[in-house]
Amino acid sequence: MRHVLTAAALLLAAPALAQTAAPNEGPITCTLPVAATDTVQSLKQRYGDEAVVQDLPGAEGETYKGLVLFPRALDRRIEVAFIDDKIATVSGLTLRDTAKTSRWSVAGITIGASLAAVQKANGKPFVVSGFGWDYGGFVTDFKNGALGRILPGGCSITVRFGKDKDAPRSLSGDGVKVSSDNPALVKFAPVVTEIGINFAAK
Repeated sequence: MRHVLTAAALLLAAPALAQTAAPNEGPITCTLPVAATDTVQSLKQRYGDEAVVQDLPGAEGETYKGLVLFPRALDRRIEVAFIDDKIATVSGLTLRDTAKTSRWSVAGITIGASLAAVQKANGKPFVVSGFGWDYGGFVTDFKNGALGRILPGGCSITVRFGKDKDAPRSLSGDGVKVSSDNPALVKFAPVVTEIGINFAAK
């Protein structure tokens, strides 16, 4: 009888456990799969050996200490950044094109999304920085479109475009700003290679 009761209790608990299981794909929000209140300890507790502290790539060839979720599954990989070297307070997370695609999405876009898809999600044209330098291809102004607004929960997003081949000179350089509906940029056809969530948006 005791075994029957134990089995019944486990069956009843299963739906609740399933609901609280850490997500491993799907939409990213300001609270899932990582929240501003998370720490290295809480992420390791939630994700186990799928949460690993590593050196991550920064600007101008520098690296910084961060945490990677799903380090062995490139299409699930999420890089988590912290405010300082103590890696105590989460500052944001990043999806990169390590697998040219991702099982995650942010505000309806994902890695590999086209210029047109991002413009549709934004609801209007936006501005992209020139390619070919450390901060090249980032969206610098969403022009008050949907992707430039603070998301529910208080975070904001960044989007970066890139392509395997070099951009033409008219689209290159740190002083260049190009509208997403510019014919030269449309012809170049870059895709999303990086999406970030910033928790310091408030």
